[in-house]
Amino acid sequence: MNSRYAGYLFCALAMVGVGSTVVVSKSIAAGLPPFSATALRFAIAFPLFVLAMRWRGVRWPRLDRRDTLLVIAQAGAGSVGYTVLLISGMKLASAADAGVIAGTLPAVSAGVAMLALGERPAPALIGAILLATAGVLACTMHTVHPGEFAAPHMASSLAGNALVFLAIVCEALFILLNRKLRTAVAPLPLSALMCGIGFAVAIVPACFEKPWALPVDASALGGVLYYALVPTVLGFVLWYAGAARLSGAEAGLMTALVPVSAVALAAMVSGESVSAAQLAGVACVLGAVLLATFGQLRVRRSVA
Repeated sequence: MNSRYAGYLFCALAMVGVGSTVVVSKSIAAGLPPFSATALRFAIAFPLFVLAMRWRGVRWPRLDRRDTLLVIAQAGAGSVGYTVLLISGMKLASAADAGVIAGTLPAVSAGVAMLALGERPAPALIGAILLATAGVLACTMHTVHPGEFAAPHMASSLAGNALVFLAIVCEALFILLNRKLRTAVAPLPLSALMCGIGFAVAIVPACFEKPWALPVDASALGGVLYYALVPTVLGFVLWYAGAARLSGAEAGLMTALVPVSAVALAAMVSGESVSAAQLAGVACVLGAVLLATFGQLRVRRSVA
């Protein structure tokens, strides 16, 4: 297979895995408290990353105090914050809505960089942010079925969508904090650090949830195992194997598959009906990813 086509395939499979986390988080949320599920996810993934480091002869990075604090903040936001908020949101939101919101990550990351770093956005990036916002609004404000419990259902959906959006903001903070590191950390040890620190952060609040006192939910435990092995560990391998064969803009383009895969899996696996508003949200988010990616590519070409 052509190396470039293989890169597209690997990145696409990784993003389909990311989209599937939205659906699997629904089953996890039904059977496990969020911090307990998060701690279990990292407890499974961390030893596998350590074994991969030993197999490849990769050493732990040497970080100064500032970078150490940044890495801890990264793990708190991007690892623990993202997973806990996503699982909590999935108790209330539909998988289709959450999938569209998750696809806004490139635009949200750009917006956070603008606010935190004062970066001047290109016109294409402003358009991407506006389109992503329209996509989220299309999902969040779509009408519920009329009935006695319509108002409580609407309030529940709004709260769930808000939690999912906050999870995406946490992931955007992870990206921003990673850019602030003085020491370049390779992807494999960084993933291991995120899992190890994430477990250490999540295990204390998980103990207060007393998961051992809850009835065993095989579906939730299977969901956590899938989350740890497929999107976390296998997703890492696929993404970086693919990204090594593509430019940054080409790899970034594959993130457009996140909302598509999430909505498709919500319909096929969870049996959710997909509304016209949700499909419009997917279209807006896809347009946002395309604008952000090609806008970034044009900026790099003009600088070069």
